[in-house]
Amino acid sequence: MTPQVQRYRPTLDEVSALAKRRGFVFQSSEIYGGAGGVWDYGPLGTELKRNVKQAWWREVVELRDDVVPFDAAILMHPQTWVASGHAATFHDKMVDCKVCKHRFRADHLASLEQCPDCGSKSSFTEPRNFNLMLKTFLGPAEDTASQVWLRPETAQGIFVNFKNVAQAARRKPPFGIAQVGKAFRNEITPGNFTFRTREFEQAELEFFVPPDGTDEQWYRAWVETRMRWYRRYLVEERVRFRELAKEELAHYAKSLTDVEYDFPWGWGELESIANRGAYDLNAHIKESKKDLAFFDEANKAKYVPIVVEASAGVDRTALALLIDAYDKQRYVDQNGKEAERVVLRFHSEIAPVKAAVFALARNKPELVERARTIERALRRVMRTQYDEGNIGQLYRRQDEIGTPWSVTVDYQTLEDGTVTLRDRDTMEQTRVSADQLAAVLVPRLIA
Repeated sequence: MTPQVQRYRPTLDEVSALAKRRGFVFQSSEIYGGAGGVWDYGPLGTELKRNVKQAWWREVVELRDDVVPFDAAILMHPQTWVASGHAATFHDKMVDCKVCKHRFRADHLASLEQCPDCGSKSSFTEPRNFNLMLKTFLGPAEDTASQVWLRPETAQGIFVNFKNVAQAARRKPPFGIAQVGKAFRNEITPGNFTFRTREFEQAELEFFVPPDGTDEQWYRAWVETRMRWYRRYLVEERVRFRELAKEELAHYAKSLTDVEYDFPWGWGELESIANRGAYDLNAHIKESKKDLAFFDEANKAKYVPIVVEASAGVDRTALALLIDAYDKQRYVDQNGKEAERVVLRFHSEIAPVKAAVFALARNKPELVERARTIERALRRVMRTQYDEGNIGQLYRRQDEIGTPWSVTVDYQTLEDGTVTLRDRDTMEQTRVSADQLAAVLVPRLIA
């Protein structure tokens, strides 16, 4: 099942309300007033994120023979962040309103002449640096000698382990190292629901290329690969790949493309794909005094590889998928009356629940038992859900969480073993043998 273009564009309030009501996302520590910029994922949100990560993992790792998996620790030696440049430069310019005391990123303000919250004029403090890394202490003593940082990105764990992985996996460039993991940034102004948060997950690939002039070819190849991935799951018109001009690049980057989605508030970044040169490995070689160069036995040549990076935000991608799938549709029900439904048109690979199974009458033990037996059998091959209630309400509930297929066990099932299979998007219903449900549905999961 592929995403369909929807005319309806939801507001962020509509999406966040559905997310809470149906168990996708909750405010962290809500009973205590919440923790700013931190969110918890409910039962459906957990499945959604897991499916996003699995879809990424399958494309980037499992279906390739030139990428190996990795899982670095969150806590790293503090010199890691000195070498990477984060300790010295990873900060934003911050200003405070002297009247309402609200804090803003200076680059997010249209003007420093008037506060957007209280309207007071010329009331801002001078811009000052605000470190975006969250610090903690490793060991029993809370002093500068035991201070460490919660990693602001997952990539550095790959860079410092490049040589270990290459030797253990018996790989030579070109090859990649991929991981999915938590990162933390002390954002000044988190916002737009789960888009800008202080705790988040990244899916990152570091692809190491020999300095033989093929690095730009690999960079272009990964842009194309990631483009196909996003256009598989999102409406094409809502995704763009914006290549940065030379003057926009960091000093070490040769090329960079941002993957952006058209959110309710405008275009926002989902992923960055960059040719980073050999900057990262050279920085760690200089700081650690350890040799991270690769020795090519075949050519008797030693070199520091060039890195092509693809770094995606898992939470941002999950939010984009939730917004992209949200649709409102008017239709004529079985009684001939006009009705409206909210439906999440997730790609079947991304949908948290793949199939829901119902008993037409919950007060009929033979129907209930048959429905539960069918659901348990189907559960072995896909994520399923059993539910009871009014059949129309059941359909609406599954539409609203994006379940692609609903299976209804009725009286005919007891006679001939067939069930009613309903398609989420078309609402068409067909009779299918209960014994053939898995054979019918599993191929559609990757269609």
